[in-house]
Amino acid sequence: MLPRRLLCPLLALASASLLALASGQAQDAKDEKKKDTKKQEKKLPAPAIPPTAAGVKYGPDERNVLDFWQAKSDAPTPLVLCIHGGGWVNGDKSSYYGSVKGYLDKGISVATINYRLMAQANAQKVTPPVKAPLEDAARALQFVRSKAGDWNIDKKKIGATGGSAGACSSLWLAFHDDMADPKSADPVARESTRLYCAAVNGAQVSLDPKVVREWIPNYTYGAHAFGMKNLDEVEKNRDQLAGWIKEYSPIEHVTKDDPPIGLYYAGPKEPKPGEKDADPTHSPTLGIKLAEKLKATGVDVVYHSAAEPNAKLPTSQAYLIDRLKK
Repeated sequence: MLPRRLLCPLLALASASLLALASGQAQDAKDEKKKDTKKQEKKLPAPAIPPTAAGVKYGPDERNVLDFWQAKSDAPTPLVLCIHGGGWVNGDKSSYYGSVKGYLDKGISVATINYRLMAQANAQKVTPPVKAPLEDAARALQFVRSKAGDWNIDKKKIGATGGSAGACSSLWLAFHDDMADPKSADPVARESTRLYCAAVNGAQVSLDPKVVREWIPNYTYGAHAFGMKNLDEVEKNRDQLAGWIKEYSPIEHVTKDDPPIGLYYAGPKEPKPGEKDADPTHSPTLGIKLAEKLKATGVDVVYHSAAEPNAKLPTSQAYLIDRLKK
């Protein structure tokens, strides 16, 4: 057995070695995480046309960034605000890089945005979580308007587009009352959130499970918007969630002063309302029901699907170019 006078220093040395090893392993884990993040960033496609301004901050969160492309023009240009899809749980602004040239060639400027996803909303305890991506989209629109002078934008002619969740966000902006705060000390917050037009692909139009399940019996999307597991749970708590459902469902905000809308849906089969759909989350039934309400309210709407194509304006991009250049 070692003498006590030698045992204590040896134990201290071993303890220090173990602490150093643990610290080194923790640092290695952090380094690996950074490497993984960099790898993910490198995987993002580079835009074919370099942005006029890239990674511009429009709000406080790390995902509150946008890319902007300025169309060549002596006069202020219209602008399309592109809001990516991904169920509000994934995706990024690069999904619209391929559309940029088509707008620029027609003299229309472009902004593509990132926004807080459900992961950030839940981590920040945003209630309900869907408030984060929707209000970020509104903030991005206000920010772009605030840059109208610097970026040569006609702030009256801003249209929005998006797919799936990005389409839902676009419609929410299009129908919602103006969220500008004229008394705010923040000049961005004083800008309008109203749109000139919107054209969307595969949009969800309501977050009310009772209503949507009557249209599409196998519909399952949207519980995460309220921080819940599934639509059964949302429907069970529908009375308590009524205020949120009304606030964050685009169709609930439709009024006769809303801008022109283009609704685009894909899929080889177009079910009738009340029938199941192979892709209920993006079912044409959603567009049919919203188009019915828009027409009844007096809002100009173009509806396009595989079963009911619009030959003149066959894509959301064609729709936006047509509207924004009038």
